[in-house]
Amino acid sequence: MQQGGPSSPSCSSTSDCFLLNHLRTAECGSETSAEAEKHEVRANNSPRDPSRMRSIMLFYICYLLCLSLGLACVVCVCVWSRQWRGGFAWDGSALQFNWHPVLMVTGLVVVYGIGAVLYRVPLTWGQNKLPWKLLHAALMLIALVLSIVGLLAVFDFHNTNHTPNLYSLHSWIGIAATALFAIQWVVGVAGFLLPCSPTSLRKLLKPVHVWMGGSILLLSIIACISGINEKLFFVLKGTANGTQPYAKLPPEALLGNSLGVLIVAFGLVVLKILSNHKWQRPDSRPQDMAYTPLLQEENE
Repeated sequence: MQQGGPSSPSCSSTSDCFLLNHLRTAECGSETSAEAEKHEVRANNSPRDPSRMRSIMLFYICYLLCLSLGLACVVCVCVWSRQWRGGFAWDGSALQFNWHPVLMVTGLVVVYGIGAVLYRVPLTWGQNKLPWKLLHAALMLIALVLSIVGLLAVFDFHNTNHTPNLYSLHSWIGIAATALFAIQWVVGVAGFLLPCSPTSLRKLLKPVHVWMGGSILLLSIIACISGINEKLFFVLKGTANGTQPYAKLPPEALLGNSLGVLIVAFGLVVLKILSNHKWQRPDSRPQDMAYTPLLQEENE
């Protein structure tokens, strides 16, 4: 009479038994290696990992540089408009035109660029994404409103002084950047913030949204640089108004050229942050690669 208990598979020959034991060993080995790989991935994702900490430090250096360059751009364009162009007004005079460079640089470049890199800030990765989506949309809306007011300032100035609108390459690029920005914002809100937006649509829109964001920033930088150069050519003619010609590089020309360099530097830093895959927000990962908020203890 046989005793009950777990039965083991029978072997018809010694070679069969050897093959079965070999397969069992291989299965155990693969499970062990998978566990080891899993622990290795977790270790590599640890906030205390040296390479990861270096990446975090490099990000914050670039981020602080981005903020510093953005502030320098705003200060520089305000000083130019105030110190050399006479200040600000809204009366159809040249003082009204001065709002145009200030608002376009501040809105279409600086606020736009800071809003674009918001998702890359590591301290936001371990938190609910919805508040950061709302902040991103709010910053972009502020940038869009500033840009539209800046356009209204120059159009009203031109109309009051009977100056043609949209005749220069600078104006074409600026209008194109602002129009694409408006479309981008509306589509972004509809696709990523409305609850009725399907997940499939969001997955389809995301790469287009990212690409369009970088393209709009490039167009904005080109528009600002061409506008600065155009303005300097107009006002620095060396005529009876007492100004030196642009070719002699007077202090106002130095300031205007420096502003252009700062805008380019700001744009390059923003594009560097956006293009680095290591600084992308880890929206979804397998359970064995679950993200732990940076500089915080693991919750497991």
